[in-house]
Amino acid sequence: MPHDTPLIATIVAGLGLAFVFGTIAQRFRIPPLVGYLLAGVAVGPFTPGFVADQALATELAELGIILLMFGVGLHFSLNDLLSVRAIAVPGAVVQIAVATLMGLGLALLMGWTIGAGLVFGLALSVASTVVLLRALQERRLMDTERGKIAVGWLIVEDLAMVLALVLFPAVASFQGGNGVALVSDPLAVRFGFGLTGVLVLTLIKIAVFIALMLVVGRRLIPWILHYIAHTGSRELFRLTVLAIALCIAFGSTKLFGVSLALGAFFAGMMLRESPLSQRAAQETLPLRDAFAVLFFVSVGMLFDPLSVIREPWPLIATLFVIVVSKSLAALLIVLVFRHPLTTALTISASLAQIGEFSFILAELGVALNLLPKAGRDLILAGAIFSIMLNPLVFAAIDWLTSRLEKPQASSPAPATSEPIPITGLTDHTILVGYGRVGSLVGDALHQRNAPFLAVETSDDTVAKLKERGIEALMGNAVRASVLRATNPAAARALVIAIPEAFEAGQIVEQARAANADLQIIARAHSDAEVDHLKGLGADIVIMGEREIARGMIEELERRQPDASTQAA
Repeated sequence: MPHDTPLIATIVAGLGLAFVFGTIAQRFRIPPLVGYLLAGVAVGPFTPGFVADQALATELAELGIILLMFGVGLHFSLNDLLSVRAIAVPGAVVQIAVATLMGLGLALLMGWTIGAGLVFGLALSVASTVVLLRALQERRLMDTERGKIAVGWLIVEDLAMVLALVLFPAVASFQGGNGVALVSDPLAVRFGFGLTGVLVLTLIKIAVFIALMLVVGRRLIPWILHYIAHTGSRELFRLTVLAIALCIAFGSTKLFGVSLALGAFFAGMMLRESPLSQRAAQETLPLRDAFAVLFFVSVGMLFDPLSVIREPWPLIATLFVIVVSKSLAALLIVLVFRHPLTTALTISASLAQIGEFSFILAELGVALNLLPKAGRDLILAGAIFSIMLNPLVFAAIDWLTSRLEKPQASSPAPATSEPIPITGLTDHTILVGYGRVGSLVGDALHQRNAPFLAVETSDDTVAKLKERGIEALMGNAVRASVLRATNPAAARALVIAIPEAFEAGQIVEQARAANADLQIIARAHSDAEVDHLKGLGADIVIMGEREIARGMIEELERRQPDASTQAA
């Protein structure tokens, strides 16, 4: 048996050190992803000791991107995408143009060619899929208007980068580079297409891919999943979900030239048509998390720490374009479209980093002799530092948003600040989460005319509740400003219907501190979660499995006579 196992060594070293550094980062209240990046630096070629296989790490990271975008598609319908097209399409185009021009200007100052500047600017203009989605998911913003705009913006960026790659050969030829390196489409080569022909062919192939997904995939994918679900095999169901995501992503890249991430996104969006989409998302969640960690590790492996010392000023200028210029452009664009300031701030923070597409552009730029290797190093360093700074940017946005949302007694808040006034309800029930469980609790309270306030992260759900005359608050109850607005000090009870035990624990802790007499009821999925929530102050924690078993036992006892009675 051979002992040379680079794949196993890469996974073990990557996940093992990510665990160690991530735990240390969490201990010092730093986002764990910073620890994952440092783990990559530790196993990279620029630091002493063990060096992991960089090519394998990159491919493993691509799997994470596929699964992550597939999961996003499962929660993002075609209607969601169309609903934000008015802001996402022009916003992404203008923001890409601004960042590209800024990058071009910086490149010219460093003495590079125009072609190098265009590649450099494009690489700085596109945000990382993994970082953006992780930030939105951590703040439970995926189902909000802000989250939908950010994801739609990301999809437009991906499409723009696919088209940008088509233009590379012409730019390379103009600059004297290897202009034929990217014209690898068999049809383009066979018929001798020029730049216009290649561009038209690419547009046609993307259109055919989207049409196939909308017409065929919309029917075929849910049907396959339903068929497998009826076999009753959970293992086969999980395998089917992964096979659909990976095969469509890979096939779309090979046949239609779209990115792996975009192919996986459309596969998930088509699967959303099935009622089994939520279960499919849950089945892929552990793998998505694991491979997302490997993505950050692989990014860290690309970084040479000494480059910061060798060329600090170009790096600072690059970070300024990524974190400040690009974010300001996005902020102004969203405000011009008359969206609230909090929405504009969230979008700008989401885009204040670069990632996987930037690496592809940088590597291809170097291969085509368009971009100098110093440009690739700056892009990698900019990605590392912008990803590390992104949690701090979001923390600043969260702080600023909470200040904007704080009711002002002396003067009215601006129309764009979305203030969260404290509810006038007293002796009421606070219901956190209005999903499958929360909606049942809410309907029961509504029928009894019991005063209650619902807290939800979905704009659509909040709007529907308000139409029914139910007081509802849009936001994440983990945030102190949101929970404060529910007036827990004067409430009778708090019902936490969300399934995430960690978030529920933070809500319990804050609510108990605000009202020692508040009755707190939460839900859990395991004995450990029950103990965790009770330890933080919950009065009653209901575990679904126990209640199901209790209901079954009661039904058996009701329908079957007692054994002792029969014996008598």
